[in-house]
Amino acid sequence: MARQPSETPKLTPQFCFNQSALRYFLRLSRSVIDDSITQSLNALVAPSSKGFDPSSTSTRQNRLPLTYRLIDPSACRDFKNNVLFPSWEVRSRVLSYCAGVATSPDPDDPDQLLREVESARARERVVDERLDPYSGRYFPREARTESLAALIRNERSVENIIRARTWALVGERCVVESAEADEALNEWRRKKEGNG
Repeated sequence: MARQPSETPKLTPQFCFNQSALRYFLRLSRSVIDDSITQSLNALVAPSSKGFDPSSTSTRQNRLPLTYRLIDPSACRDFKNNVLFPSWEVRSRVLSYCAGVATSPDPDDPDQLLREVESARARERVVDERLDPYSGRYFPREARTESLAALIRNERSVENIIRARTWALVGERCVVESAEADEALNEWRRKKEGNG
């Protein structure tokens, strides 16, 4: 089964603020491409190019398992250029867009009024820390942009780890020009921009 790159969802602030949808998209994209990278690479190995040879059963064959065989360079190149890098690019685009949303003003924040009321109450509260040393503590409700920014930071860290792992597995089976996943992705972007 040929893997397909992830499709870019419709990028809107609502998509980003719906953290469940954002996380679901990222996890689904990672599961289809990165989490199943070994199976994808194994699928690139042609099972047999010569056909069945009956004499092969008379002697023991010392062949490497599929997971250790090098893959045809053109199959690797096609997989990287048409599936792997486009999926990484889509996730990068989504994370960058949502990071921009997280750092932009949010005039439609539904909890803004509630936070202002809670802050006003906290300022008016009389605190006697001798009776209750914890009564002076006030933790304001986090704005949804702050929550989104924290999620994006976390997802970018996850993305870096997953890409490094995937790229290491690709490097074991394919001839790779770049030691780092980000370098390889940037090189692919340059080539794509040069052709397009």
